[in-house]
Amino acid sequence: MIVKKLLLLVGLLTVSASTLGEDAMPADADNFYQSDSVTVEKVRFDNQYQMEIVGNLVVPNDMDKSDHNPAIIVGHPMGAVKEQSSMLYAQKLAEQGFVTLAIDLPFWGESEGQPRNLVAPDMYADAFSAAVNYLGTQTFVDRDRIGVLGICGSGGFAISAAKIDPRLKAIATVSMYDMGAVTRNGLEHSQTLEQRKALIETAAEQRYSEFTSGEGQFLNYLPEQLDENADPVTREFWEFYRTERGIHIPEGRTLELTQNRMLTSEVRFMNFYPFNDIETISPRPLLFIAGDQAHSREFSEDAYERAAEPKELYWVEGAGHVDLYDRMSLIPWDKLTSFFRQHL
Repeated sequence: MIVKKLLLLVGLLTVSASTLGEDAMPADADNFYQSDSVTVEKVRFDNQYQMEIVGNLVVPNDMDKSDHNPAIIVGHPMGAVKEQSSMLYAQKLAEQGFVTLAIDLPFWGESEGQPRNLVAPDMYADAFSAAVNYLGTQTFVDRDRIGVLGICGSGGFAISAAKIDPRLKAIATVSMYDMGAVTRNGLEHSQTLEQRKALIETAAEQRYSEFTSGEGQFLNYLPEQLDENADPVTREFWEFYRTERGIHIPEGRTLELTQNRMLTSEVRFMNFYPFNDIETISPRPLLFIAGDQAHSREFSEDAYERAAEPKELYWVEGAGHVDLYDRMSLIPWDKLTSFFRQHL
């Protein structure tokens, strides 16, 4: 029962979604794209909590490092790592002349933080500011031309960071998830207040067992094997994270523990409101990109409605949520490039 409720909590509901079919992978999917036109360097820097953040710095091979160049921080989907979707975007944008930095959020991938997979939205947002610190102190980066691109959950974290860090000059999101709203309400407000309270109570009771055992209890809401009765949204995520299309297992982890999180940690999202005061980001520009068939489109619509000008909501025709993680022919590269060239 807890697992079923958690599926509601994170938005894995039976709603219309663009899916691929159990064994199919789109011919244009290229999550592990490698560019010959850029150089990738692993970099490390501390956040304000004195935790090490690890990222991949991507620099165009033909860039003049004696000049001050624009830079873009790229954040991965919630529960993912930098090698899933964000490195594709980082390399493609670097091909257009930007310095890019794809980061692992704290508690994920190669970045520090224990326990692993911990939900800590304030620390996630701080990671983007820490990345600004790093980029803004590089001699070849113009600290007044640093932007951010957040994919899925990182869209909300990037907005949360931008509200209190004006050094982020241009903010773009792709397939954005408001992890706070979906945890409180489910997709399309399908979770009742009573269900929310029941989840909070269950999580609070579970903390006793975690305290006495010293071990977090992970819930397997994205299984290694897909149930034949899985709902369309679960299937959509599974076909990326549990297949060769997007699977990436950081050192010391197992497939079972990637993506999955503790309920006692997950409920922390209920206090996360990234779109409150989003209008204060103005006059810095906001670009929201989403598939018009995405099960998550409500979050980009909500953010756009609340934001002040300059802002734009850009629909990708025929695309679902995960399609924009890695489907090369659907991702609007020209739109992203023009946005950052105009505003950085």
